[in-house]
Amino acid sequence: MNTQLNKPKGFGEILDFTFQLARKRFTDFFLILLLLVGPIYLIEALILLIGGTSFFRESLSEGYWFEQFLTQLENTGTIESGSIGLTIGYFIVMLIGFLFYPVAQAAIIIMIDQMRKNEEVTVGTAIKRAFTRFWPLLGSNLLFGLILVGIVFIPIILLSLVSGVLFFIVPIVGILLMIPLFLGLGVGYLFLMTKWSFYFGSVTLKEGTPGLGRSWRLTRKQTWKLVGLYVIFLLIIMCVSNAVQITATLLLGNSVLQSIIVNLVTLVTTVIFSVGYAVMYLDLKIRHDADDLKDLLDEY
Repeated sequence: MNTQLNKPKGFGEILDFTFQLARKRFTDFFLILLLLVGPIYLIEALILLIGGTSFFRESLSEGYWFEQFLTQLENTGTIESGSIGLTIGYFIVMLIGFLFYPVAQAAIIIMIDQMRKNEEVTVGTAIKRAFTRFWPLLGSNLLFGLILVGIVFIPIILLSLVSGVLFFIVPIVGILLMIPLFLGLGVGYLFLMTKWSFYFGSVTLKEGTPGLGRSWRLTRKQTWKLVGLYVIFLLIIMCVSNAVQITATLLLGNSVLQSIIVNLVTLVTTVIFSVGYAVMYLDLKIRHDADDLKDLLDEY
């Protein structure tokens, strides 16, 4: 397994090896997520129970907690203290998830990197090492999030203004221009997101913080292959998640049990994505290191 981790791989090889590795070490990877993210889902289930949601079966007409919150506000103009407490509870759960999900994903990357080096690593040691990167990861995640927001909203605002002006002057030109501009914006967003997205692996393995520059260099000549891999992983995750969620909702409604089932499936799909990301990052690292060695030899 470590031999495969130490050689460059093509598009299909990365996909194939990701599923091989995820299957072989699934127990370890799932345990990492269960230990770090499982308690968050448990708190969420308790909040649902406290809010009066049935454990086994809940009518679909009741809606989710935020739908009930908005309905109550619309009908009465006021919010009960219990609803406010539940809303605060959900925001706290979301905040904890934002803090601990990256640690779990970092622990998986660390474990796979140790496998690549043929070093023995346990779930406990991987989690401990991931926590030592907590603050660098948090800062880098916030920076990456702000960058993504900026490259989405600023261009959308500018394009909307330009298209809007053209629409009022020459409507057909405004409409025809808007479609390719927004398609181009979407492609550009995927390109830049992919170019910078491997900052996370760099920060996790102490190879650069915030890691955006290193990510840009690592993805040189590999960007569109990586975009394709991201799309494939996203489609797989969406298909599995939506199939389970629709089935569970039809059988159990918006119950606590339905929420638990969906969350467990989310842990499984997170394992797949985290392993895929780690394999992609290590593949880029091997290629980059090999190029650096080649350049060094060429100098002599």
